[in-house]
Formats: sequence, structure tokens, C-alpha cells
Amino acid sequence: MRPNARRTTLADIAQAAGVSVATVSKVVNGRGDVAPHTRVRVQELLHRHDYLAPVFRHTEAVENPTIEVQFKGGLKSYVAETLEGIVDAAAESGASVVVSKASSAPHWARDLVSAGRRAVIAVTSVHTATHLKELARSGLPLVVLDPLHLPDSRVHSVGATNFAGGLSATRHLLSLGHRRIAYLGGPAMAVCNQARMHGYRAAMEAEGAPVPEAYVRPGEFTYESGLAGAAELLDLDEPPPTAVFAGNDEIAFGVVETARARGLRVPEDLSVVGFDDTSLAQMASPPLTTVRQPLREMGAAALRTALRLANGEKAESHHIELATELVVRASTAPPPEGG
Repeated sequence: MRPNARRTTLADIAQAAGVSVATVSKVVNGRGDVAPHTRVRVQELLHRHDYLAPVFRHTEAVENPTIEVQFKGGLKSYVAETLEGIVDAAAESGASVVVSKASSAPHWARDLVSAGRRAVIAVTSVHTATHLKELARSGLPLVVLDPLHLPDSRVHSVGATNFAGGLSATRHLLSLGHRRIAYLGGPAMAVCNQARMHGYRAAMEAEGAPVPEAYVRPGEFTYESGLAGAAELLDLDEPPPTAVFAGNDEIAFGVVETARARGLRVPEDLSVVGFDDTSLAQMASPPLTTVRQPLREMGAAALRTALRLANGEKAESHHIELATELVVRASTAPPPEGG
């Protein structure tokens, strides 16, 4: 075989592997009825000869495309609700969805093309320059849902109005009479975290409320980070906050638990606001005041964008932002007297 002489065909791969064209076609299309050792041999040849299935062309629409949806970490409520939006939108569009954990394996993008995927949706996953290069080389469009970092110019994304959400959460606490309000956030450099924090700072500055340096603490978007961050806030030498705006619902749940363990009542002694409005927010004790991200709608928008790109169409926008909304429940109240 002379891979540089002309485009490699299925027949070339089949001859080199000593199998039928039909077997190679099954591997390319992700069929399961191929012996494991045969599949490995064929995939190795596909990679070696830089084979790209001719069906995968941006100028060619596919009636029932398959979209790969990748996420990192555990299948938490936030991820589950965005996936629900993606799956529902796919069902309406006649598309198929395959859900997987984000992979760093060699040739992962080309394997997706070989399996018949037409685009990738990444739920908050961080893709390196190497990932993006392989995606571009393979011709797979990428849509990032709620990106942690500013997306590369080759990447389309879907998010929410995080600054406005941070602003409304903090204004709500200020309207109740709180002035000692802390912010417990996610990773310091995450775009969504910075926007929520800046919304918080803007509301505090407009009201003339002080923001001690110790009141703003980055962390992770996890329950454990909420536990630890709340403990640090409550152990401050200066007056502790009477309210906490948490960067997401999981952090907020950790704050509530730390307060409970110390004999503090929410909201009588400490008000707490979250962000996301996952289904758990309504079931918390007390039910959580939070900023609603339209997670299902965001998932649906990501799916529609991925389908447009997969079929060679221009996306409506490089970045889509959907509106957030404050949902007031029972975890916020005026500060305690003298607080």
C-alpha cells in the first residue's frame, strides 16, 4: 500500500489486514460483531494510513447522525440534567447520542470518526491544544457546554448569563439586609466562576458593602469544597459572614451542612444561596434559594448546534448564552439581630 499516492480505500485496508471489505466497514461504523483481535488490527491500519470515512464530510447532511457526548468526573445532578436536555433534543431531531467519559487515549477523535460520530459535545470538559488539533484534523466539530475556560476560536459553546446570576443572587441577600456576604466559588480561573464572582462584587460595590479579602474564596464545584470553605469562613477572626453566595448548588449544600454541624440554623443564623437549581435544590433541607441555570435548555441548544455543524451548516452564534433566574426558597432570610 502507498498511503501518500492516493486516498486510502476500504479495499486497501481490507487487503492489508487480510479480511473482507465488509469486516473493515463494520469496524469503521462501530459494529460489534467483529473479533477483538481483528478490530485492533484494522483500527491500527486505519490510523496508520490516516483513513477518514468518506461519509464524514461537512457538505453532506446525514439523516440520522450520531453525536458523542463526553463528560468528566461523576454523573452528578448537574451533568444528568444537561444530558437529559441533549437526549430529548436528539429524540426530537431524529439523531442518536452516545454518552462517554472524556478520553485522552491516542487517536481518540479518529476512533470516534471511525465509529460514525458526526460531532462531539463536551459537558464542561477541558480540551487541550492537542485535543483540539486532533479534532480539527479528524473533521469533528466540538461544542462545549458551560465551558470552564474561554473556548478556542475553533470551538462553539453554550452557557448561561453567569454575571447576571451572580448579581441577582447578591442583590437578593442585600435586599434582605445582609452586608457581610461571602462568596465561595469554584476554580479561580474558570470563566463561569469569574463571571459569578464579578456579579457578586458588582452588587456589593453598588450597595457600598465592604468585601474583605477573606470573604472571597475559590475552590472546586464540589460538596467537599463547600464544607471546607464554610469552615474557613466561620473560623475567621473578623466578624463571620451572615450570608454565603455559593458558586453552585453542591458548594451550597456543603455550607448548609457545616453550619448545621456547628449548631447554626439556616436561614435564621446564616443565609445560603446556590447556583444551578438542580433537582436536589428543591429537596434540600431547607429548600435552597438558588440561581437557575436552564440546564436542559442548554443541553438542547448544544445538541442543535452540534447537528448544524455536523451537516456543514453555519451555527446561529459562536457562543450562546441563555438567561439565568433567581429562585427564592427557604434558605435565605434577614440577618439575625445584631448581625
